[in-house]
Amino acid sequence: MISVNKLSLFLGGKELYKDVSFRITKVDKIGLSGKNGAGKSTMLKLLTGYHKPTEGSVSIAKDLKLCYLPQELFTDSLKPIIEEVKTANSEIEEITNRLEEINLELETRTDYESDSFLALLDELAELNDAYNMRGGNDVAEQSEIILKGLGFSDTDLNRPMNEFSGGWQMRVELAKLLVQMPDVLLLDEPTNHLDIESIDWLENYLKRYPGAVLLISHDKQFLDNITNRTLEINSGKVYDYNCNYSTYLVRREEERTLQLAAMKNQQKEIEHKQKLIDKYRAKANKAAFAQSLIKQIDKMEIIEVDETDASSLRFRFPDPSPSGKLVAEIEGASKAFSEKIIFEGLTFNIAKGEKIALIGKNGVGKSTFIKMMVNQTNYEGDIKLGHNVKIGYFAQDEATKLNPDKTIFETIDDVATGEVRKRIREILGSFLFQGDDIDKKVKVLSGGEKTRLALCKLLLEPYNFLILDEPTNHLDIISKEVLKNALLEYSGTLLLVSHDRDFLDGLSDRLYYIKDNNISIYFESVKERLTKVAKENADKGISKPKKSKKEKTVDEQDAKKLNGKLNKTNSQISNVEKKINALESKIEEKEKEINTFDFTSHENSPLFEELEALKEQLNSEMTHWEDLEEQKEEIVNLLNQ
Repeated sequence: MISVNKLSLFLGGKELYKDVSFRITKVDKIGLSGKNGAGKSTMLKLLTGYHKPTEGSVSIAKDLKLCYLPQELFTDSLKPIIEEVKTANSEIEEITNRLEEINLELETRTDYESDSFLALLDELAELNDAYNMRGGNDVAEQSEIILKGLGFSDTDLNRPMNEFSGGWQMRVELAKLLVQMPDVLLLDEPTNHLDIESIDWLENYLKRYPGAVLLISHDKQFLDNITNRTLEINSGKVYDYNCNYSTYLVRREEERTLQLAAMKNQQKEIEHKQKLIDKYRAKANKAAFAQSLIKQIDKMEIIEVDETDASSLRFRFPDPSPSGKLVAEIEGASKAFSEKIIFEGLTFNIAKGEKIALIGKNGVGKSTFIKMMVNQTNYEGDIKLGHNVKIGYFAQDEATKLNPDKTIFETIDDVATGEVRKRIREILGSFLFQGDDIDKKVKVLSGGEKTRLALCKLLLEPYNFLILDEPTNHLDIISKEVLKNALLEYSGTLLLVSHDRDFLDGLSDRLYYIKDNNISIYFESVKERLTKVAKENADKGISKPKKSKKEKTVDEQDAKKLNGKLNKTNSQISNVEKKINALESKIEEKEKEINTFDFTSHENSPLFEELEALKEQLNSEMTHWEDLEEQKEEIVNLLNQ
């Protein structure tokens, strides 16, 4: 469907990609990986045509429908959000408008036997067929299902778009893309503005989505559960792995280990040859031998080890002073904004050493409850802290509170006291702020760097009750893993808000689930709770994309056979793609040879016949590749049933 051919791009004074090639097929669910700044978002914009390549091309199949969700968006539309979504499919809208025009015209026409009248009836029949084929009859129902799945309530559906915040507007924009059912979905951080329940719903939706998906995400579980392929952008190259994110990490590390070993062996070989060159260069009878060694080194293709994403934290929280057994008592706590009740009569205790995950939909009061705990908002009732409890609070907007005109060093130096001041450089180094980096001003830092700096400030005192509100925002997958490990080793009490399921998995020993103005406590994993919530949503009709009536279930034994067949087909596809790439290179070389060939001296050159033969081989291999891709699509569709 989409073919990227030998693409290079210079952007902002640097070469972002060099000679990149890959294809996207109907059945691909691709995760786009790479460190911050590698060019992931730019790649999506190239596929949409927003950016043009410096060299090479992006080929898109005729009539392919492609939809793109950027990271940020704002609109002041006054339309109700249900109408925004229902009318998003321009094809259905055009058909609907034309059907209305025809029906109005038919009401006034009386020339029932004229050619123009009969032509109008034919057009009416064709448009009705097209309307049904494109799902026009289901668009209202699907719009409502998708909006509710993304967290909107019944009362929200008829509210105008401009009443919602930027995050909720992004949800509407995502719903508008999903209801169109494009051939290819390009999604740039689609979970950024979603709560944990909406992420779970979207994941299940995309797993069953009938088209191709190319997505960027820092949510490891989201990537693992959706994708069947990973494209890594590294040092201007694209590496293609026929697997999900976690499997890709294992394979990538194995490849890097082999690269490192090969590089070391090559370096030893070069050093050995260089010693011989230095030894024999000045000797007349060995000069030719030395020159031969020099040529051998010059011809060598130097092995390089691909860069790794080093933008991760390396730290542990300091051991806190012990608190009393009872960390907090909440008794009859209530909170309301005007007439809107957030909490009513909360009563429970938090004990020493508990690790609590606070979850629930956006807007139900997670951040409000945390502000009640740290006394940053008024409330009714009582919240009492236990003996010797010292709270360390990381707010959702903590990174924005940093002074933009201070340097990294000054930010930490201002709050450090006593012996800690002697260790500022060491502490900053553990957060990857090293050398001249510590003299950078906060205002030039990325979102992830600011989050790391804000977390660093939290380390300066041994708090025994950490309250963290979305600490993983702007952190990449590796950094989240290291933060999670640090929290697992933390010996104090933890109250944590996060929408990242992989981050929460195994980190908490109880869930505080906010719903209906109350907090319910569950001694179960996030996965178990979300499975139950998904079942409740399914019972309400908030489900996945509709199945085709032709679909049949696949039993376990058949699934094993199909997986074996899929692996074989993937291997065949890989081999054919190698042949295609080799033939394309040969054709390019042959065309260059023809362009520089002196035909006046050689009238009967076979170059054109050779070129035509290569092109015929290429066409044959392309046909074979398309057949294999269709075969793969059939297998994947069967496995997804």
